[in-house]
Amino acid sequence: MSYISLKNVTVDIPIYNSQSRSLKKTFMGFASGGRIGLSEKGFSVVRSLSNVNLEITDGERIGLLGSNGAGKSTLLRVLGGAYIPTSGEAEIRGKVGSLIDVSLGIDSESTGLENIYLRAALLQIPKRIVDEQLDSIVSFTELGEFINMPVRTYSSGMHMRLAFAVSTMIRPEILLMDEWLSVGDLNFQKKAENRLNELIKRSSILVIASHSRQLIEKCCTRAILLENGSIKLDGPVKEVCASYFGS
Repeated sequence: MSYISLKNVTVDIPIYNSQSRSLKKTFMGFASGGRIGLSEKGFSVVRSLSNVNLEITDGERIGLLGSNGAGKSTLLRVLGGAYIPTSGEAEIRGKVGSLIDVSLGIDSESTGLENIYLRAALLQIPKRIVDEQLDSIVSFTELGEFINMPVRTYSSGMHMRLAFAVSTMIRPEILLMDEWLSVGDLNFQKKAENRLNELIKRSSILVIASHSRQLIEKCCTRAILLENGSIKLDGPVKEVCASYFGS
């Protein structure tokens, strides 16, 4: 059974080698969502999450809402193990798969084919699995002969199609997503959406951050509104969306 529990989780991010901030800049920090202060050692500290308490059980689909800087991406990174809480406790049960940065590990000097294996290795996908699925992955990318060319020769759309195809090979119990991925033309976007829907169906828990009301209402069973790194509202999707987007 997959399970997530956060108890009084706080995440402070130190900013080194920055100049001391004026009162005006501090107020600007408040406006952007983070709380900026100085540590005892004199460097700046941004509080990205503040005393977050959260429990997610098997079968739930959670939508994260909030303005830029509210703490959505930081929360996803805590759930994925990329960030360790400064204080509080985070308990994550289940294999976690992240679609936060699908381009991570793509080497521009290597070919598309080589990058399939590089990215898969970072995702801890066994080579034998890649070997078995290689033909279908290459076909899905629609890159044709470009699959044997260096990625630096790709357009941005080709680059994203390659990264997306490999990243969605994961089979996680807990799936983390930051926004809905838009890749390629309309026909490819339809293929990508179908592939994502299959991935979501196979996962036990979904946590997705988005600014799309339609997406949250379509995919999620529960929504959480973040503000200045804290949970402002946690409840039924319709209720939270109405509070954030307006009725």
